[in-house]
Amino acid sequence: MRIWDIPPENMCRNHLLGEHRELHALWSIITNSKKAYAHHPETLRWRGKLKALYLRHEALVREMTKRGYKHHTPLDPALATGKAVQDEFVNTYEEQVRILKERGYECRV
Repeated sequence: MRIWDIPPENMCRNHLLGEHRELHALWSIITNSKKAYAHHPETLRWRGKLKALYLRHEALVREMTKRGYKHHTPLDPALATGKAVQDEFVNTYEEQVRILKERGYECRV
């Protein structure tokens, strides 16, 4: 599970759509107090920052729409509480760029 800190417009199709899917899973884990992945580093870094996670989702959706994808899975903005900025990282931005480059996809990082 990973929520990138890379601008969505720089992400390839695979990572953009994959992050969107994983973001929904993470949202569900946190908002429904699910036990699965409750202690995963990505889950822990987003606890108390649902507003920031919501804003990341909206940025992904804008980019998906720009690329012609249809979006039918909105998040409930009433649940978007806490900090609006993510300031904790599992990997630094530079490490994330390196990881994406090593994967050999077409991300523009």
